[in-house]
Amino acid sequence: MHKFPKFPLSSLQCGALLQSLTNSRLLNKGQILHAHIISSGVLLKNTFLASKLAAFYANCGLMENAEIIFEQIMVKNSFLWNYMIRGYTTSGFTVKALLLYSKMLSLGFQPDNFTYPFVVKACGDSLFVEFGRIIHAQVMINGFESDVYVANCLLAMYSNFGEMGTARLVFDRMTQRDLTSWNTMITGHVKNGFSEEALCFFLLLQRSQLAPDSATLLGVLSACSDLHMITKGKEVHGYVLRNSMFTSNRFLTNSLVEFYCKCKTMLHAIRLFMVSSKDSVTWNTMISGYVQTGKGFEGLRLFCQMVAYGEQPDLATIVTLLRACEQVIAFDFGMSIHSYLTQKGFGCSIMVATALIGMYAGCGKLSCSQRVFGEITEKNLVSWTAMLSAYGHHGKGREALSTFNQMVANGIVPDEGAFTSILTACSHAGLVEDGREIFRQIKQNYNMKPALAHYACLVDLLSRSGHLEEAYEIIDNMEVEPTVDIWVSLLFGCRLHGNLHLAEVSAQNIFEGNPDRISGYISLSNTYAYEKRWNDVEKLRHVAQSKRLEMPRGYSFIE
Repeated sequence: MHKFPKFPLSSLQCGALLQSLTNSRLLNKGQILHAHIISSGVLLKNTFLASKLAAFYANCGLMENAEIIFEQIMVKNSFLWNYMIRGYTTSGFTVKALLLYSKMLSLGFQPDNFTYPFVVKACGDSLFVEFGRIIHAQVMINGFESDVYVANCLLAMYSNFGEMGTARLVFDRMTQRDLTSWNTMITGHVKNGFSEEALCFFLLLQRSQLAPDSATLLGVLSACSDLHMITKGKEVHGYVLRNSMFTSNRFLTNSLVEFYCKCKTMLHAIRLFMVSSKDSVTWNTMISGYVQTGKGFEGLRLFCQMVAYGEQPDLATIVTLLRACEQVIAFDFGMSIHSYLTQKGFGCSIMVATALIGMYAGCGKLSCSQRVFGEITEKNLVSWTAMLSAYGHHGKGREALSTFNQMVANGIVPDEGAFTSILTACSHAGLVEDGREIFRQIKQNYNMKPALAHYACLVDLLSRSGHLEEAYEIIDNMEVEPTVDIWVSLLFGCRLHGNLHLAEVSAQNIFEGNPDRISGYISLSNTYAYEKRWNDVEKLRHVAQSKRLEMPRGYSFIE
C-alpha cells in the first residue's frame, strides 16, 4: 500500500482493495489508494470505483468527502444509497439519513434489509416517533419484519421511544430471535424503569438455548440495582466467577461494584474493589458509592489513595469529590479542588460549576456560590436550580424568588426539582403568600401535577407559619398518598403552635406509617408537656422505651 507499482492498478484490483480497506476502516491507506486512483486516471467515468470510494469514506465517518463523491455519481445503486444512509446514521447525522432515505424512495429505489436497520436507528436516535411508526409499517408491507436484524433495530427504536409495550408486540411476533433481541428487551425495560419486567425476560432467556453474555449481565445487574435485589445480584456475581470468560471483564467488575454500592452493602463493594484490577471508572464508582451512602470522609480518603496509585482524576471524579466536600463541609479540600479545576481548564463546565455552587453553599460560603453562578456564561435549568437550592439552604427566600423570576424571564421552564428548590426557600424564609403562589403556578401556569416533594414543602411552610388547618386540608385533599415526612412537618407545626388535636391526628398517621420513628413520639410528647398532660407524656415515653427507640446522637466536627 505504501509503494504502488509503476503501472496503474486495474479497476477490479482497486475495487477489491477499497472493499478491504472499507471493512477495516483504514483511513490513511484508503486516502493513499484514492490518490493513486486519481493520478492513474482509473477513476475517470468509473461509477463502480466512485461508488466504492463514497462507501469507503462513509464507513470511515468522513461524510463530507463521501457527499462530494456521491453527488458526482450520475447512476447510483442500492449499495451506494445504503452506505450513505448508514454513514449518516452512525456519524450522528440522523436527519440527513432520513432525508436521504426519502430522496431514495422518490427516485424509485427500493429499500432492503440493509437499508431499514439504519433508517430505523436514525428514527430511534432522533426520537421521531411518528416517522418511526411509518417506517415500521413499510417494513411490514415489504416483508422485512421477519429479518432478525431489522426486528432488533425496531426493538431498540421503541425502547428509545419509551414504548416498551409496542416493543413487546414486535418481540412476540419475531419468528427468530438472537441474543441481541433478548438483550435489547432487558436493557430497554431497565432504561425505561421496568426493572421487574427486565428480570422476567432474563428468566425467559435462561429457559431458551441461548447463554447470556456480558451485555445481558450488565442489564440484569442494573435491574437488580434499581430494585435493591441483593440476593439476585449475588447470583449474577457467582455466575461471573464461575465463567472464566467474564472474570477479566472490567465493565462487569465496575457494574458489580456499583451494584453493591447502590444496595448499600459497602463491605462487599470494598472486598471486590480490593481484589479487582482498577481503572478510573472503578475508582470513581467506589468513591461515588461512599458519597451516596453518606460516607464522604471515606470517599475523600479513597481519592487520596487513587492519586497515590497514579490514577488521574477525570470530570466524574471531580464532581463526586465536590459532593463529598459538601457532605462533610470540607471547605479547604473543596477550595483545593476548585484550584485544580481552574488549572486543568474544567472550570467552565456546567456540571462542574453546578457542583461547585452546591459545595460552597453546603460549606456556608454563599458568596462563593454566587460568584461561580455569575461566571457561568450559558446557564441551564440545572445551574439555575442549584442556585435556588443554595439560597434556600441559607434562608434567603427573597433572593431565591428573584433568581426564580430571572430564570423564567430567560425562557427556562422550571421542572419538578426547580419548584422543589424555590418552595423550600419560601418555607425556610417563611414566605407564605409567595409559596402559595408558586404552588398555584405548578398547576395553572405549567400544567404539572404537584409532586410529593412540592406538597411536603407547602405543608412545611404552612405548618411553620401557624396555618395548621390549611396544611391539614391540603394533606387531606392530596392526589397522592401523603408520606410520613409530610405528617412529621404538620406535627412539628402543631408542637410549635400548640394544636393538640391535629398533633394527635398527625402522630397517629406517623405511628401507622413508621411505628419505629422516634421523632413522632418526641414531638407529640413535647406537645402534651406544653399542655401539662403529664400522664400522656409518661405513656408515650413508656411506649418508646418498650420499643427500644432512641434519638440518634448528634456530633460535630471540624475539617
